[in-house]
Amino acid sequence: MNSTIQHQLNHRTKRFFEKRAVPEETLEMFLDVINRTASSNGLQLASCLRITDPQQKAKISQVCQQAYVTDCPELFIFIVDVYKAKRILQAKGAETIHCHNWDQFFKGAADAYLMAQNLTNAVESCDMGAVYLGSILNDSQAIIDLLELPELTFPLIGVGFGYPMDQPELKPRMPMELRLSENTYQVEEDYLELLKDYDQEMTHYYDTRQKNQRSDTYTNQVVQQLTQTHPRRDKILQIAKKQGFQE
Repeated sequence: MNSTIQHQLNHRTKRFFEKRAVPEETLEMFLDVINRTASSNGLQLASCLRITDPQQKAKISQVCQQAYVTDCPELFIFIVDVYKAKRILQAKGAETIHCHNWDQFFKGAADAYLMAQNLTNAVESCDMGAVYLGSILNDSQAIIDLLELPELTFPLIGVGFGYPMDQPELKPRMPMELRLSENTYQVEEDYLELLKDYDQEMTHYYDTRQKNQRSDTYTNQVVQQLTQTHPRRDKILQIAKKQGFQE
């Protein structure tokens, strides 16, 4: 097993970091990794913002409702970015109507998520840690306003990283047999029965981990999270439309 796969199999979220900067040469290397990420049709319809202003970090932390965001040595926000493509079309006198369709949005979304994952792989390969911040979508309009994002852009995910202070336990994953189908989607009769052992494994994980111990299971988390409403997150599609993406 090579070192890349060892790091991938050992992935765990790091939320607390030492107060030391990521070296400039290492950061430049990470930027090269981001830039070399695969892109849909080679159009590169995603961009990232490096957040260095402490006040900006504090405001993003409020949206995320996660105080540790303010202490991330490095914080990047990855966005769908069709804006530059539209400007290119305008400069060349070409029609821009197709810039606004959802096909371009999802191409940009794929590019942004791949960039975030590629960065995380690079970070972990250098014995640093990272945390994904899907929580920026708690109030995507606030993030749009804070970052002064133009039309045809949309924030998708943040990544905070640095030298970790903690070493969290490895979180169990659902059995791969329930996530892998061959040729057609495999529908099961009784998911609770199939997940019974995994629920027990998750209960043990939450009972014995060093921080934030609690009694919980995977299936209970599904119920808790998918039966609650999140008013601002429920409006993500409307906000994307406000940014110029239409049917």
